[in-house]
Amino acid sequence: MTSDRHTASAGADTSSAPALEVRDLSLRIGGAQILEDVSFAVPTGQIVGVIGPNGAGKTTLFNLVSGVLPPTGGQVLLDGSDVTRRTITQRANAGLGRTFQTSSLFPALSVLENVRLAAQVREGGALSLISFPRPGDAATRHARELLGSVGLGDRLDRRAGDLPHGDKRKLEIAMLLATDPSVVLLDEPMAGVASGDVPGLTEVIRSLHRDHACTVLMVEHHMEVLMGLVERVAVLHFGHLLAIDTPEAVMADPTVQSAYLGETA
Repeated sequence: MTSDRHTASAGADTSSAPALEVRDLSLRIGGAQILEDVSFAVPTGQIVGVIGPNGAGKTTLFNLVSGVLPPTGGQVLLDGSDVTRRTITQRANAGLGRTFQTSSLFPALSVLENVRLAAQVREGGALSLISFPRPGDAATRHARELLGSVGLGDRLDRRAGDLPHGDKRKLEIAMLLATDPSVVLLDEPMAGVASGDVPGLTEVIRSLHRDHACTVLMVEHHMEVLMGLVERVAVLHFGHLLAIDTPEAVMADPTVQSAYLGETA
């Protein structure tokens, strides 16, 4: 059977198409224009950051790209194929993964069980909470490998809800990796994370990009972390794309400084 990921790329020039592209993406709710004609591309293999003041449209952008909300205008393209009208599940099967600002775990289950469930679904199994891990099955082996890669290999039996917040974020990334994404949306991964846990989580994000070959689009308010990870930065302001450039160019842009950076000084 041909996977949705292959179907999504059918007919597209994948040799030159960016991993993710939005074209004139817009959302109007009632009389309010939440996002208007936002266009940019994320080349395959890059990490691109999204910044902007509260209310700029960052989470709305992620909701439109991931399929949580339907746009009122524009397109979302994944590997050159238009996925604008595809469901969340169809986009996930085509290689798009996402984390949210708030943790989305099974808190009563163990660390291993959380990742095993994600791996099991990706391998064609059912989302079963009563089929506990077996040491030798493929989903469990894969889950153990992924947990080791994010630094949670010694916490397999811990209850997910009892983890420190930084470890919960690592667990979410392991669950995301279990779905085999090619493009990952990270929505404020450092939110609520203790300062001492930030370097370890930052390294996990680098590994997501480097070792797992994921293209990454991330929203993050922790500017030092963001600027140390990304190759380009997109700046949203009141629903419009104000700029997209290298971190150095964005930080030096007077318009950006006035619209965003100056507001946080």
